[in-house]
Amino acid sequence: MNILILGSGGREHAFAKKLSESKKLSKLYVAPGNAGTAKIANNIDIDPLDFKAVKKATLEHKIEMVVVGPEAPLVAGVHDYFLADEELKNIPVIGPKKDGAELEGSKEFSKKFMFKHGVPTAKYESFTKNTVAEGQAFLETLKPPFVLKADGLAAGKGVLIIEDLEEAKAELADMLTNEKFGAASSKVVIEEYLDGIELSVFVLTDGKGYKILPSAKDYKRIGEGDTGLNTGGMGAISPVPFADEEFIKKVEERVVKPTVDGLQKDGIDYRGFIFIGLMNIDGDPFVIEYNVRMGDPETEVVLPRITSDLLDLFQGVATQTIEEKSYLVDARTATTVVVVSGGYPEAYEKGKEITGTENEQNSIVYHAGTVLKDNKVLTSGGRVLAVTSFGENIPDALKKSYNTISQISFDKMNYRKDIGFDLVD
Repeated sequence: MNILILGSGGREHAFAKKLSESKKLSKLYVAPGNAGTAKIANNIDIDPLDFKAVKKATLEHKIEMVVVGPEAPLVAGVHDYFLADEELKNIPVIGPKKDGAELEGSKEFSKKFMFKHGVPTAKYESFTKNTVAEGQAFLETLKPPFVLKADGLAAGKGVLIIEDLEEAKAELADMLTNEKFGAASSKVVIEEYLDGIELSVFVLTDGKGYKILPSAKDYKRIGEGDTGLNTGGMGAISPVPFADEEFIKKVEERVVKPTVDGLQKDGIDYRGFIFIGLMNIDGDPFVIEYNVRMGDPETEVVLPRITSDLLDLFQGVATQTIEEKSYLVDARTATTVVVVSGGYPEAYEKGKEITGTENEQNSIVYHAGTVLKDNKVLTSGGRVLAVTSFGENIPDALKKSYNTISQISFDKMNYRKDIGFDLVD
């Protein structure tokens, strides 16, 4: 099969690496891709949101399946675009249509969905610029810390957790009246704070059946000990030690089944990934949020642990036969450490030459914000690389990742040296 992956980050490089292992693969294309995907696939320099350009590339390269990495094309309706086009409608797209993508595209929609279908989650209310005063009054009914979420897509940065009531009221006003997060915060969801340990569980579904993928925990803060500004993710661990068989069984019964059943009941034909952000509160799972694609950098620890043919699983999604497909997972621990540009998540420079990425004896070096120019690998984003390693336990795997990172160099590179710190005794 000829496959096209949409996206340019570490997640898409991880998809490319895993799909390239499949005997069913003929040719692999990534749009726009990065310096890492360029080594194992054919990069196509187009914007995944330019659906006409995506169509042209799909027909030109005789693409037989499209795998959508990021959320933006899904929320914008790339799957619907294919179904509505006579020349594209029979080409399967891995990723939900626009109605299903609302689970991530709108925080309010996802909270209503959870309440409707009995999925355990925090109580909430949503507000607009016309109801700022009501929102501030609602904050007074909650205990600190206060959780404010931009309703729309904000590249993972639209969530504020604030201890002080007056500061929370001011931030709410800033989000709604001054559009702190742009159009994404024209509506804001205020939630009750859930106090527990966070993790993510990923599901691949064909709309009827599903496979529960390995659990993972990522680290969002830029600083050691989970301090400083939020980022897109500084590292991840899989599996999560406390997410044992008993806990995952609770997740399946209380969250996964009601979610997949709820989508069917609501007439949403959902084919793709569901990323379930969870809080473990005294052994019980509560949903923080849904995303409609794989997480990044969680993908870089989840996919390497799947030993089954990923393309075969994707064909199961397309034909609604996923429950018949073989699904096996490596029992070892996988860890990834993200290497970022100096200054990230605030202002940073691009175009720095990277050396040492070929040192992959004990690790997999996934490219995220990189570009190939004049046969040199240069930085092109805030999160530059994700270095993944296997081990018998977390310290063992991390030691390999940090050893590999010590051989990589670019100007002002930065990374956290304590990934997994809270999971190791």
